[in-house]
Amino acid sequence: MRFNWASKKWVNVLLHIVFWVVLFSLPSLLRPNRSDKPGPPDSPGAIFHFLVSCATWISLFYTNAYILIPRFVVKGRYSKFALSLLPLLVLLSFINWLSFTISMPERNFRLDGLVFFYLFPSLFFLAISTAWKLFNDQLTNDKIRKEKETENLKTELSFLRSQVSPHFMFNVLNNMVALARKKSDLLEPSLIKLSSLLRYMLYETDEEKVLLEKEIEYLQSYIDLQVQRFGKKVTVNVAMNDIDGSYYIEPMLLIPFVENAFKHGTGSTVNGEIKIELSAQNNQLHFMVSNSYCKNNLEIKDKTSGIGLQNVKRRLNLLYRQRHTLKIREDNNTFVVNLQLNLH
Repeated sequence: MRFNWASKKWVNVLLHIVFWVVLFSLPSLLRPNRSDKPGPPDSPGAIFHFLVSCATWISLFYTNAYILIPRFVVKGRYSKFALSLLPLLVLLSFINWLSFTISMPERNFRLDGLVFFYLFPSLFFLAISTAWKLFNDQLTNDKIRKEKETENLKTELSFLRSQVSPHFMFNVLNNMVALARKKSDLLEPSLIKLSSLLRYMLYETDEEKVLLEKEIEYLQSYIDLQVQRFGKKVTVNVAMNDIDGSYYIEPMLLIPFVENAFKHGTGSTVNGEIKIELSAQNNQLHFMVSNSYCKNNLEIKDKTSGIGLQNVKRRLNLLYRQRHTLKIREDNNTFVVNLQLNLH
């Protein structure tokens, strides 16, 4: 649960008021109460003088925090900071002397009393003011830095996702052109599948996460379109039914691996074979894509080759960090991708 009210300005002001009231009430609260020898009550003049002293300490605290530190300490002007404190302490000491003289004329003012009972506490308030301000500034800077990182992350992820979509559309439209040239009866159902894919890309991918079932439907539609295009030139084995619950995943995260398999697993080898397996159990997603290829008969890669895989690697590092494992290997003329995600 997020306590948004804690960041409101009036809450901050209230906390400061409570802090000062509690702090200046401590001398009275901690004073020993001896019922056998009750002391004389504080005179109105003494109370007035104490309140004036409290007011000057509060003024010192906030003057130092909001004027002196931002103007001098933050900019590294420490000598000017020290020089600015001297007249401020002299002025506050004069106010303390004036308050003592007016409120308690029957008592003699002593310089050692000013040093021990006013200047030393003033240095204490000056120290906690400096520490509080520097700590608060550090928290604010950290918050701003995290907000910038979050915005940069969203921008980068959006850019990477936009790179994947045109690459995918290029392949699908090539499928449609091939079917149109053949005047195939599969053109109409293929267009319907393409329509559903576009609907997914336009409306679902704006969400941070989608149901894993929707992502699987998207993959299956893409695979069906590719199978229609290549026919018997490639054997495709798909197993994506082992799901033990409702999981969410970032949209368009898995499709680049499938695109890569069809791109490099067809045309460069005779009777190519593609295998796709997906399972999600106990908050763990296992995704495997393998395709056959021939090293001695590779197609000349176009300029967009590899964009999808590079993007998905970057997205995985941004979104899952230490919560994913990606292994890519070449084994006996077979290119194999194994991905494991922690979906929790």
